[in-house]
Amino acid sequence: MRLRVIVPAALAALSLTLTSAGTASAASVNHSGGDHLSRSAQLLGRQALPANDGWASDGTGTTGGSAADADHVFVVHNRAELVTALGGDNATNAANATPKIIYITGKVDGNTDDANHPLSCADYADPAYTLDAYLAAYDPAVWGRTTKPNGPLEDARARSAKNQGARINLNVGSNTTLIGLSGARLVGANLMIQKVDNVIVRNLTLQDAHDCFPVWDPTDGSAGNWNSAYDTLSVIGATHVWVDHCDFSDGNNPDSQQPQYLGRPYQVHDGLLDITKAADLVTVSGNYLHDHDKSMLIGSTDSPTYDVGKLRVTLHDNRFANLGQRGPRVRFGQVDIYNNLYDIPQATGPFAADGYSYSWGVGHLSAIYAENNAIVLGSTVDPADIVYNWGGTAMTEKGTWIGQNGRFAPASVLADFNAVNTATIGTDAGWTPTLRTLVLPTVVVPVVVRLTAGTRLPVG
Repeated sequence: MRLRVIVPAALAALSLTLTSAGTASAASVNHSGGDHLSRSAQLLGRQALPANDGWASDGTGTTGGSAADADHVFVVHNRAELVTALGGDNATNAANATPKIIYITGKVDGNTDDANHPLSCADYADPAYTLDAYLAAYDPAVWGRTTKPNGPLEDARARSAKNQGARINLNVGSNTTLIGLSGARLVGANLMIQKVDNVIVRNLTLQDAHDCFPVWDPTDGSAGNWNSAYDTLSVIGATHVWVDHCDFSDGNNPDSQQPQYLGRPYQVHDGLLDITKAADLVTVSGNYLHDHDKSMLIGSTDSPTYDVGKLRVTLHDNRFANLGQRGPRVRFGQVDIYNNLYDIPQATGPFAADGYSYSWGVGHLSAIYAENNAIVLGSTVDPADIVYNWGGTAMTEKGTWIGQNGRFAPASVLADFNAVNTATIGTDAGWTPTLRTLVLPTVVVPVVVRLTAGTRLPVG
C-alpha cells in the first residue's frame, strides 16, 4: 500500500539536505521517524465495524475511510498536518467526505499555531478580558445570584472562548478513519464529529481538552458553578460512528489541581465523550475513560423534538474508572450498556471536583438496557448511588455484579436505588437489544476488561 506521509518542516529540510549531499533519500528520512507502517496497522486502517457490533452496525454499517485510495492515507505528527489530512481547512473539513485513513503518531497538541508553536490561554484572550476583572465583576457579593453574567466583560470572555474554539475544535468529515499508532496522543483538542456520517476513531489517547475561559453561572445549583465548553471527543448530530480502544482522561491536568474561584471549583473540563443533538447509531467499545468528572453525556437537553428516536448508542467492554458522574447520563436514547467495568474507589476522590455522584443517569424518555456489567466499589461507596433519576421512568438491569469489601457477587443497583428513593424507576425499558456480538458472563468482566480496554491494539 502506498502511503502519503505528511512530513514535519524540520524533517523536510533535513531530507532536502541529505538528498543534495547524496547520502540519503527523502523516503528513507520519512520512514526513519516510525512512519513505516506495520502490516497490522495497515489492516487496522482498512477494518470496518463488524456486523452486529452495536448500534453503529445498523443499516449501512460503519466503514470509516476503509475505501480510501493511496493518496488519502496519511501519517500525521502535529495539528497542522492533521488539519491538512482532514481536508486542508479546519473551517470546512466537516464537509470533506472523501474516504481517508489518518494515522496519528506522537503527541499532537491542539493548542499550537500553524507552525507548530505552542499557544497559551493568553494568546487567545481578548484585550478586554482578564480573569481578575471577571471575578471582581461577577462575584455574587457584587453581581448577585439570580442573573447570569452579561455585559462587556462577559462579551470579552465569549470572544476569547471563540478564539480558542476556532483552534482546538478539530472538524472531521464523513468516511474517515483515525488510528493512533503506538503512544499517539491528541492533547488539548476537541475532536468534532458533527453532522457527518461514517467515522471510525481507534487506538488513540485523547487528553485534557481544557477550556481557558469557563463561564460563571450563579444560577447553576445553590452555590453556582463554573461551566466549560469542550469535550475530548464530541459526536454531535452524526451517524454511524465507532469509537474503539481509545483512552480518555484529563492527562496531567486533573480537576483536582484546579483552583476555586467564587467559592466553587474552577471547572476547565466538560465531557470526555459526549453524544448529543440527534446523533444516532454509535458504538463505543473497549475504551478506557478515567480520572475525570463528567465522562459521557448522551442527549444534552430534555426539550428538543429532534432527539426523539435518535441517540441509539451501544457501550460495551469499556472501563470507567475514577470518574465523578455520567457513565453515561442518558436522555431519549435506546442505550445498550453491557460487559462494562466500573471502578469507583471512593465516594469523595481526587479526580472529580465534588467527588463521586453517580454512573447511570436515567434521564428524560431514556431507555437504558444494562446487562452483565461489573461494578467494583470502595468501602465508602453506597451501591444505591450508582443509579440517579434525572427524570426518567424506567431502565432494564440484568446480570450486574458488585465487588466490595472483598466480596464479588450478583446484585441490583436499580433495586438498591428504588429501596431508598421515593421517586422510583421502573424495571423495564421497553426494548431488548439485538445488535450484539459476544456477551461475557459478568464474573469474568473485571479481568477481561482490565486486560483489553484502552489503547492496546496491535499498531506500530
